[in-house]
Amino acid sequence: MKWYLFLLVAASLLLPFSPVAAQTAWPTDLKIEGRVAFTEGPAWHAATESVFFTDIENNRIMRRMKDGTFQVYRQPSGKANGLVFDAVGRLYACEGGDKRVTRTELDGTITVLVANFEGKAFNGPNDLALAADGSVYFTDPRYGRWEGMQILDDAGKPVEGVYRIAPDGKVTRIITHEVERPNGIVISPDGKHLYVADNVNSGPNNGVGGNRKLWRFDFRADGTVDPESRKLLFDWGTERGPDGMCWGPDGNLYVTAGLLFPNLPVETAEKYPAAVYVIDPASGELVRTLPVPEDMITNCTFGATDGKTLFITASHKLWSLRVE
Repeated sequence: MKWYLFLLVAASLLLPFSPVAAQTAWPTDLKIEGRVAFTEGPAWHAATESVFFTDIENNRIMRRMKDGTFQVYRQPSGKANGLVFDAVGRLYACEGGDKRVTRTELDGTITVLVANFEGKAFNGPNDLALAADGSVYFTDPRYGRWEGMQILDDAGKPVEGVYRIAPDGKVTRIITHEVERPNGIVISPDGKHLYVADNVNSGPNNGVGGNRKLWRFDFRADGTVDPESRKLLFDWGTERGPDGMCWGPDGNLYVTAGLLFPNLPVETAEKYPAAVYVIDPASGELVRTLPVPEDMITNCTFGATDGKTLFITASHKLWSLRVE
């Protein structure tokens, strides 16, 4: 028995009973690629056949090389979270600790794309996506108490928004309150839709009763979204909702969510295990579930030469799974 499965069984004797944990069967090809601290934001770098990811706790960006070794790519990283590469290999990062979005150029220099909105500090940029025209879309949730938040709406209510950095550098807020607490974000391959994970698992109300939903919006011609087009694709109810997500080679969304054991009173664990959820992007139908034996699955991305290896960040590990 692998050590992590042994720990899982041992933990089940100490934690509240969970039907999800008791009934979950793990994929046989699932394996641990490495162990660091709190992992997030995996991004595949095709030129070096390596996967980059963030280690938020240790304030660094790591990469797993083609030969299986690990390297520190950048430290400090501004406590970076979401990462993504553009077509030429430049690395974009949401630096939640430094409250900014950056781009690492090919020569290693760091360009700050945005560090405030209308002179007000962001809450903590979390995840991002790139559009075909070069626009950058990113989420700005507040995981923690609202005291000190600088970005407010006209009524003085704190805003956890979604923003667009246009190719000319202009920054626009495209979602204000249509999503309660935006986290993961992706753009459809045809550029017509924006998908946003809404995950209220902490905050002023301790996450009780908040959204744990996946939304879809239609893009307008100017790069903003139509708020009236908002469509609910999937709802995790009172369980741990969606975190990071990516597009799969099969055209489906791969969304990280769920728990093995309840986190009461905030989150239950009865129906949705800790897993990557494969969801049809049009209908919201759950196609299949890829469970992972870890209670904090944070994000995922596809990589490898054929694009069919799913890399998953979960707690203090980087996992991989071949998906045919």
